[in-house]
Amino acid sequence: QVQLVESGGGSVQPGGSLRLSCVASSMSFSIASMGWYRQAPGKQREAVAVMSRVGNTNYADSVKGRFTISRDNAKLTWYLQMDSLKPEDTAVYYCNLFATDKNNYWGQGTQVTVSS
Repeated sequence: QVQLVESGGGSVQPGGSLRLSCVASSMSFSIASMGWYRQAPGKQREAVAVMSRVGNTNYADSVKGRFTISRDNAKLTWYLQMDSLKPEDTAVYYCNLFATDKNNYWGQGTQVTVSS
């Protein structure tokens, strides 16, 4: 089966930056979209950034102008560059792949903590 392995989380001070990476183990299907979601303590999971198969992007209002999603198709990898981090960005971040057959695949999660 397809596995998504993500990395890049950690602890930073407000205003700092992190880059998350997600690598898919294989590709036996067509990609509809790839993206990043997060879940903070006591909160529901929310979409942070999503990129369609043709490269269109959507961002949560709370991260617009600060986060950027990108991808490397040849490496089956996508990234989330997070700049100007705020304490409210603290959450577990999950990468996601949504296939055209409607199957969803998720990474294992990586903790991002922003505090002074």
